[in-house]
Amino acid sequence: MKASSPKIQRRHLSGVFLLNKPLGISSNAALQRVRWLYRAQKAGHTGALDPLASGLLPVCLGEATKFSHYLLDSVKRYQTTVFLGHSTTTGDVEGEVLLEKAVPELSEALIQDTLAQFIGDIQQVPPMYSALKKEGRPLYELARKGIEIEREARPIIILAIELLSFTENSITLDITCSKGTYIRVLGEDIAKVLGTYGHLTYLHRIKTGHFDLIPSYTIEYLESLSEAERDALLLPAYAPVDHFPKVQVPEGRAEYFSRGMESNIEHEAAEQVLVFDGEKCLGLAEITDKKRLVPKRVLNL
Repeated sequence: MKASSPKIQRRHLSGVFLLNKPLGISSNAALQRVRWLYRAQKAGHTGALDPLASGLLPVCLGEATKFSHYLLDSVKRYQTTVFLGHSTTTGDVEGEVLLEKAVPELSEALIQDTLAQFIGDIQQVPPMYSALKKEGRPLYELARKGIEIEREARPIIILAIELLSFTENSITLDITCSKGTYIRVLGEDIAKVLGTYGHLTYLHRIKTGHFDLIPSYTIEYLESLSEAERDALLLPAYAPVDHFPKVQVPEGRAEYFSRGMESNIEHEAAEQVLVFDGEKCLGLAEITDKKRLVPKRVLNL
């Protein structure tokens, strides 16, 4: 009988690691690898990247998961290459060729005029190959069976598109966009306005909210470090909301705040503030018009 592997001793560890996710694995697989390396009890990511996409995937450990949704809702920035001339079933290199059409002669002026049409508030139809659900089933499950259903267009915001380079059959772009944007669909739509079809051959996320990609922060780099060195790379648990206003808890009220109890505070009303006791962050709160400090997310650090 084989001896069972020793059980990993999980740690009550909190913080944010700015992972540079590699190609070829899912966001969940990358998340679980980081969680295992840190031996963290709890972990969550802040906006999935497809296996064929790479780049910034902030991983929230422990109490940091209480703030992960703020990054899910944040602005993202990507660099991507759209190959022109044919579309695929998935909108990227993973799919089978669907439609083909000659690529018109490209010029910087033509491309810039086309990109300008996508800046601002636009409507986008989500792809079939997505995790969106219809009657409880992910759309990609239906797509793999050759089933296509009607999807309603959704509002998104394209804040900026910069043309980085182009060839006779490809364009490489730097895109800043709102949550809910499918870069695959944006690439297809840009290709159509150019007069052809297209699909993504490269997608790399370089910014999420106020976090920038640190290229060296790979899984392999984490694996090469000692536990203490890994811990030193973690941002504080409140890092996802570090840009919120900060206040000190009223004297003698820290324990009450940590139990979810309100306090009086001499401070103007604010919808969201980070509350500190000295250097220690206690959590997120609201300050009402009546100068009451109301805990919203309490950190157990």
